[in-house]
Amino acid sequence: GTRSAVLNTEARTVEADVLSRRCIMMRLVDFSYEQYQKALRQSAGAVVIILPRSISSVPQDVVRQFMEIEPEMLAMETIVPVYFAVEDEELLSIYEQTRAASASQGSASAAEVLLHTATANGFQMVTSGAQSKAINDWLIPSVEGRLTGLGGDDLPTVVIVAHYDSFGVAPWLSHGADSNGSGISVLLELARLFSRLYTYRRTHAGYNLLFFASGGGKFNYQGTKRWLEDNLDHTDSSLLQDNVAFVLCLDTLGRGNSLHLHVSKPPKEGTLQHAFLRELEMVVASQFPEVKFSMVHKKINLAEDMLAWEHERFAIRRLPAFTISHLESHRDSLRNSIMDRRARIDTKALTRNTRIIAEALTRVIYNLTDKGAPADLQIFTDQMQVQQEQLESVMDWLSSQPRAAQLIDKDSTFLNTLEYYMGRYLKDVKQHHVKADKRDPEFVFYDQLKQVMNAYRVKPAIFDLLLAVCIAAYLGVAYIAVQHFGLLYKMIQRLSLKTKQQ
Repeated sequence: GTRSAVLNTEARTVEADVLSRRCIMMRLVDFSYEQYQKALRQSAGAVVIILPRSISSVPQDVVRQFMEIEPEMLAMETIVPVYFAVEDEELLSIYEQTRAASASQGSASAAEVLLHTATANGFQMVTSGAQSKAINDWLIPSVEGRLTGLGGDDLPTVVIVAHYDSFGVAPWLSHGADSNGSGISVLLELARLFSRLYTYRRTHAGYNLLFFASGGGKFNYQGTKRWLEDNLDHTDSSLLQDNVAFVLCLDTLGRGNSLHLHVSKPPKEGTLQHAFLRELEMVVASQFPEVKFSMVHKKINLAEDMLAWEHERFAIRRLPAFTISHLESHRDSLRNSIMDRRARIDTKALTRNTRIIAEALTRVIYNLTDKGAPADLQIFTDQMQVQQEQLESVMDWLSSQPRAAQLIDKDSTFLNTLEYYMGRYLKDVKQHHVKADKRDPEFVFYDQLKQVMNAYRVKPAIFDLLLAVCIAAYLGVAYIAVQHFGLLYKMIQRLSLKTKQQ
C-alpha cells in the first residue's frame, strides 16, 4: 500500500496530458487499473478515488472489477498517497470542473489551450496531517465465552470460532458484511440457541461449548494464534487442552446456495468430525435440497505467508478443525474488499445457513442419528427457531461500522458491545489481548488512516504569468505614453513661446 499521507497538489483527472505532481481524481464508476497505474507511472502527487454514497447503486460489473483490482492495489508498494472519499454535491462539482479543465488540454489550438488554462478555475488539494507513523503498542482484542456441559469433569469440547474484523484497501471503509459479519452473526445466534438448550437439565448436553470471537483474522489470524499459545503452552488447564471434539470456524455465510466444509485433512470415519460432516450432508439433503454441499480438502501450505482459513491455525496445533463457508476458494476477492457491504447480504440465506449448522451441530451433540431420529426432524422450530429478525439486527449493527483491526482496541464501543452481547448467553466471558513482539513483530499498524482534505479554488500558475505580462505591458504602454506626452508638451510650449515673440 501507500507509504505517504501528506498532500498539497493541484487537482487533475486522468484526461489531463500531464499528471506529474498532480492530485488525480477518479470516480469509481470510471475507475480502471490501467488509469491507476498510469497515474503512478507519471509520478502523480496523489490519487483520490471517489466512491458513490450507496455502493448498492453501483453496477455489479464495476463492483466485481474493483474487487479484483483491490489485492493488486494492496500488494503494490507506492509512495503516492491514495485516498478514498465518499461523494457529495461539492465534491462532484469539484470533480466536474477539474475534468472539464483537464479535458480542454487536448484541444487542437495551442492558443485555445493557453487561453482556457489561463482563465479556468483550478483546485489545490491540501491535507494538514502528519506522515503516518507506526503504532508500537497496539493490542488486538478477542472475546471468549463458554457453556459448560452436564456430566463428568472430562467432557469433550466443541469450539465455535469466527473472526470479527474486516479488511479492504481503505480501513475506514471496510465494513465486512459477509466477511466476516455473517460469521459473527451466526456465532451469536448459535450462542443464543444453545444457551436456551443448556438452561434445562433435560436438554443439557454432555459437551462443553467454547465460543471465540477472534481479532486479527485478516492478519493471519493473530488473535487465534496467540489464544492457542496461551491455552496450550502457557497454562496447566484449559478446555483446549483437555478433550477437544472439533473446532468449527464460521466464515462468509451470508449469501449463495452452496456450503463448503473446508478441511486440511479429511476426517476419519468413526470420529466426531466425520459424524458432523455426515450430519451436515443429511440435514442439507433432507431439509434444504436447494443447497449444494461439498467438502473441500486443501493441505496447509506452510510456505505461504498467509494461511488460507482460520481452521488451519488449529490444525497446525493438531486440533481437529474445519471452516464452513459459502465460498469454494479462500482466494475469493469478497473476503478482503471495501465492496463487502450490507446490501450484498441475503438475510434468508444467512438464516437458512444458521439453521443448517445449528441442526447438524445439535444432532452430533445429542447423538440423535444413533438414537433413531429421522433425517428430516426439525429441531429449531416454534419458540426455538432461528430468529431472522435477530440476525438482521445483528447484521445491521455489524455492517454499520468499519471493523478493520487497526481501528478496534480493547476500549472500543464495538468490542464492549460484542462482549456484552456474548455475556447475555455465555458464562466466563472475557477479553483476550494480543500485542506484537517488539523484536520480531508479526504485524505493524500505522496511524493517519483518516484525513481531512481541503480543496482551495485557485488560478493556475500561467494565469499569474499572463497577469504579470499584462501588467508589465500596461506599465510599459503607460510609460511610453507619459514620455511621449512630455515631449509633446515641450514642443507645444516652444511653439507657444515663438508665437508670442513674433
